[in-house]
Amino acid sequence: MFIYSLRASTLKFFGVTTVALVALVTLLFFIPASPRTAAVSGNVEVVESVRYDKIKTAEDRLEFLRSFGWEVDPTPVEEVEVTIPAEFDKTFQSYNELQKKQGFDLTKYHKKQVTRYTYKITNYPDYTGDVYASILISRHRVIAADICSADSNGFIRGLS
Repeated sequence: MFIYSLRASTLKFFGVTTVALVALVTLLFFIPASPRTAAVSGNVEVVESVRYDKIKTAEDRLEFLRSFGWEVDPTPVEEVEVTIPAEFDKTFQSYNELQKKQGFDLTKYHKKQVTRYTYKITNYPDYTGDVYASILISRHRVIAADICSADSNGFIRGLS
């Protein structure tokens, strides 16, 4: 015969723990993922959360760019295998700083071969020259991305 006694403090502890656990699960279930905002043409629009992984097809790449508000020609201007250098020169360090501001970091990919896809943007605001979006993908995951112009005195910037 086993006898087990419960004190009021033990019951309170398990009761409070159970209520807290139920409240936490309820909050996690009902709170949606935080949306990203992208500024396009001066208007701020809310876009659904952006997927950086499982980028396997051309449609996945186009959807990735659309999630930031960019419309592009569906056929890439360029699709090329590139190798991230073992040591970054000054130019590549600057490029990686741009990527770090977007949450990417190419230092993890030293000496790795990745694929760069370049698309022509069709909805870049207030600019008459050609503008391109480039995304670097490794193992079906976006590891870097930028928007740049092809002009001699052009620009390079992040996706947002």
